[in-house]
Amino acid sequence: MANRPSVPEIITVNSEALQSQIRELLPSQDGFGSELQASNIITPIIDLTAAAEGSGLSGNLQQAQSFGSQTAYNINNTTTTLANAPGFWQIQGNMYVGAGGTISVNITDGAATKLLYRYVIGSGVDDQNIPISYVIWLAAGESINITANTAAVAYGSYRQIADSQGSLVQPSGYPL
Repeated sequence: MANRPSVPEIITVNSEALQSQIRELLPSQDGFGSELQASNIITPIIDLTAAAEGSGLSGNLQQAQSFGSQTAYNINNTTTTLANAPGFWQIQGNMYVGAGGTISVNITDGAATKLLYRYVIGSGVDDQNIPISYVIWLAAGESINITANTAAVAYGSYRQIADSQGSLVQPSGYPL
């Protein structure tokens, strides 16, 4: 058996999917112009993803509630639009539904409405308190609303956590 020393190799990777992911994860490198390359050399990695994305926070911290970011809602016997701007929205709270109560969470584009969640309590059934937590994507022209009848109340808060381009929206007051 011949002893062949390992020779480092570098090859060009032609993948629009990978290049698109690099542009998305590293916006500061958009338009850098170099082709992606792969190597057979083992290289230690330091994860700078959060800094490259423009966020020094991990995902769960970036989605933290804050006084200036949250918009409270308290919905009873009406339909209320929570959010109508494109992007990712975090909605959390509780739905209290009494006997004969109905509550629903819907997405609409103005022409059609799609039901995300509905809870109905018949008469003679004990009242229910249901916690909710959603992350919703809204495209341009779409909105999310909650409808509650007189025997139901939805209450909680919501905030935008990323814009329509996927750029994270930091909690209000967080230093950039």
